[in-house]
Amino acid sequence: MEKHNCGCNNGEHEHKHEHKHEDGGCCGGGCGHHSHEEAAKMYLTLDDGEELECEVIGVFEVENKEYIALLPVGEEDAFIYTFEETEEGPVLDQIESDEEFEIVAKAFKELFQ
Repeated sequence: MEKHNCGCNNGEHEHKHEHKHEDGGCCGGGCGHHSHEEAAKMYLTLDDGEELECEVIGVFEVENKEYIALLPVGEEDAFIYTFEETEEGPVLDQIESDEEFEIVAKAFKELFQ
């Protein structure tokens, strides 16, 4: 796993590049359920070196595992990653299976729609 600076002032953390699914990891965009007022920000550096400013939509739990939903500024589709808070700071990783992603995406829609 590559390390990337997420911009949370805790140095480098482990993140993977974006993990897109057919629906973009969100409710399909344009849903209007995202609040853009006073949103927490996170900066992801992707594997190709591109830095992405994201609003943190929220951290939520599904089947005893935490996930984070991020909305890149200027985009309509959110990214969902696994999330773990460690002593070094937050660790994000992509969701590996389509089955897990479908369960998490459904929970995301129910919580944030």
